[in-house]
Amino acid sequence: MLLILGIILIVAGVLGLLRGQMLWGIVAIVVGLILAPGGYFGF
Repeated sequence: MLLILGIILIVAGVLGLLRGQMLWGIVAIVVGLILAPGGYFGF
């Protein structure tokens, strides 16, 4: 469940960055990496 949520947040963050919404994109990518197992912190 967290993996799916993490992937959705990462994709939403990338799309936000492409639209010029820098803050939202960065926050969404970071949160997505934290939630996804084996992500940024290796949980």
